[in-house]
Amino acid sequence: MSDDERPGELEAGKDTKPAAGPLAGKLCLVAGASRGVGRGIALALGEAGATVIATGRSTRFGYRTEGRSETIEDTVEDINSAGGDAHPYICDHTDTRALQDLATWLLRQHAAPDVVVCSVWSGNEGFDGSRYADGSSWGAPFWQRSLDGLERVLETGAYPYFATLRALVPLMAKRGDGLIVAVGFDGEGEFLGDAWYDLGKTTLRRASAIAAHELVPTGITALHLSPGHVATERVVQAGHADSASETPLYTGRAVAALAADADVSRFSGKSLFVGDLAADYDFTDTGGGQPPRFRINQQD
Repeated sequence: MSDDERPGELEAGKDTKPAAGPLAGKLCLVAGASRGVGRGIALALGEAGATVIATGRSTRFGYRTEGRSETIEDTVEDINSAGGDAHPYICDHTDTRALQDLATWLLRQHAAPDVVVCSVWSGNEGFDGSRYADGSSWGAPFWQRSLDGLERVLETGAYPYFATLRALVPLMAKRGDGLIVAVGFDGEGEFLGDAWYDLGKTTLRRASAIAAHELVPTGITALHLSPGHVATERVVQAGHADSASETPLYTGRAVAALAADADVSRFSGKSLFVGDLAADYDFTDTGGGQPPRFRINQQD
């Protein structure tokens, strides 16, 4: 199941442009687009002129993760109100039948996607900023906590990533090119502070490298992207906004820059950092700043 699949309170329309730009004519699918980093990515791709398919579980017309307010329809409305072109599609990216239906719908209504972004993560569902739903605290030693948390992070990182690619790569492979971005977190060898969280993010990074290796014959580029400490709706709600290094739109602009790069295949199999890409491609966050690469042990 996907977590960052629903939008939030990013005031997107104030920082986006009409649908014209380097990605005009490109079809981009963002899995996990209803909130958090996924929402920021969808907004930035719309800002760059792409047609955006925003997928996720939370919808105005049914299920909402943890009863939260954000939905994929909100993300789509923000893109379209800014002059972009976006469409919602309700999908659980752990459900293989639902993913096959998504692939069929894409071919009937649109085309094979040029860009697929997997920003699916439900490992923090039930987390209130200090404790998880099972009562375990962030950073508690593995022998003092429930295995339910481990099961969830393994189901929500690499599994939906490969499930999504399994459904969509056959569409993209027929064209012989495309870009697949796995959005996770790269601690550069440092422990990420919580055993289950670390395993979830590490396995996703490895999954992206494996996908890149096996996709070489198709001409599709697969890479891993690592944001910093992002001020998502959940982070803001937990009272940690002051410690965040950037907004979700910053990651989105990194994806847009990669999608517009004709030589993006040079990054296949690599783990990239949003802060580094900002310097290389010269894009900024919402306030005009350019936060550098976030590191686990960096000092304030």
